[in-house]
Amino acid sequence: MDSETFETLVAQAIESIPEAFLETLDNVEIVVEEWPDRHTLRVAGVQSPYGLLGFYHGVPLTERTTQYGLVAPDKISIYRRPIEAQCRTIDELRALVRRVVLHEIAHHFGIDDDRLHTIGAY
Repeated sequence: MDSETFETLVAQAIESIPEAFLETLDNVEIVVEEWPDRHTLRVAGVQSPYGLLGFYHGVPLTERTTQYGLVAPDKISIYRRPIEAQCRTIDELRALVRRVVLHEIAHHFGIDDDRLHTIGAY
C-alpha cells in the first residue's frame, strides 16, 4: 500500500473518534512513520521493529501540572510497515490502524496498557 492511502486510513481513524474526545486532545501531533527508531524500541522494551505498531511520546494529560507550558507538542507515531506486515486485507488494515490510533490516544489521556487490558480494549 502506498503511504498516502495509509495516511488516509489514519485520518479516518482520527475522524471516527467522538468529538468530545477530539476536543480534549491537547498539544499532540499524530504522525505516520515507516518504522520505529532504535531509541523508541529501547524505551518501549521491544526488540523487533515489527513488534511496535505505535508509540506515544509525551506527557499524558493526567500528569501535566501548572508547570506544563511552552513545550513542543507530544507526538503519537503510527508505524506503517509493522502494521501492514500484520494485515492481509484492507479491512484488516483499516481495523488495526484504528485500534493502534485509539490505543495511543488512550495513552495521551493517561490510560496505561494494564488499564486497557482490564477494560477489554485488547
